[in-house]
Amino acid sequence: MNFKPIIIVAGQPDSIFFEVFFKTLKKKKFKSPLILIASLKILNSQMKKFNFKKKVKLLDLKNLRKQKLNNKSINLIHVPSNFGHFRKNKIMISNLYIKNSFKLAFKIIKSGFSNKLINGPINKSKFLNKKFLGITEYISKSFKVKKVAMLIYNDEISVCPVTTHLPLKLVTKKINYLLIKDKIELINNFYIKNIGLKPKIAITGMNPHCESISKLNEDTKILLPAVKRLKKKGYNVDGPIPADTVFLKQNRARYNVILGMYHDQVLGPIKALKEYDAINITLGLPFYRISPDHGPNEKMVNKNLSNPLSLIKSLRFLDKK
Repeated sequence: MNFKPIIIVAGQPDSIFFEVFFKTLKKKKFKSPLILIASLKILNSQMKKFNFKKKVKLLDLKNLRKQKLNNKSINLIHVPSNFGHFRKNKIMISNLYIKNSFKLAFKIIKSGFSNKLINGPINKSKFLNKKFLGITEYISKSFKVKKVAMLIYNDEISVCPVTTHLPLKLVTKKINYLLIKDKIELINNFYIKNIGLKPKIAITGMNPHCESISKLNEDTKILLPAVKRLKKKGYNVDGPIPADTVFLKQNRARYNVILGMYHDQVLGPIKALKEYDAINITLGLPFYRISPDHGPNEKMVNKNLSNPLSLIKSLRFLDKK
């Protein structure tokens, strides 16, 4: 079997990425060649800090297809991290570095050399500067894809928010049948193609206990009719189900995926239940894009206390593709 390379964008320079990356390489071996897109200077500095020893093989982007790749070395595509004219502005330097890293990754993906992408943690508020809701939307815009979903995947139970990093006060204005249908279609197609089963999906309510004292109750006016229409289309869905009980053990055991109306409604519980044993998969792209389900965690940088499980899970998933 010919394993396509896994492209890894290191992401934010001041994050825990290299720590968990080195721990991953020590713990696991992968059949797919790993190609790291990062600064050689930053990589060498981090290897020294964590006393991690491995040969670094610099790759020429123009001749990728001609190079024999394996994981005996760290296969690196170097991205400059020193921008003299920005030297007093660390955020601008970091943002330009991340942007250039993504540009190289997208170029490789679009060439067809790989269909697997992982990005390390990124401080969204600093990098996106309010131009995109999240990295999911940033990447989908780069590939002109409008319908995407953010699936936090775990073998036992996964979650997907209908709205991603949207302020809570704007959520109710965005919820509608078409948006819910798009997410259900993407989840259903992903599970059939990649997991080999038709998923059972629980759809949460919008309001506490699916009840509201306001004139417009989204649960009865929008969600209940949406669930009925989706059932008629053949999707295996239930709802709306109160969000405060759907995650109880006996309830979540009946489902593969829980679709929530907003970010923290489902990401809070899944992180409490599974901690690092989950990965963030973008559905709808013409390739696999995954990120470990944690942020840069600047407070933990260089402390050697971070858990590599989510990165391990991300690489394992893509290694089978």
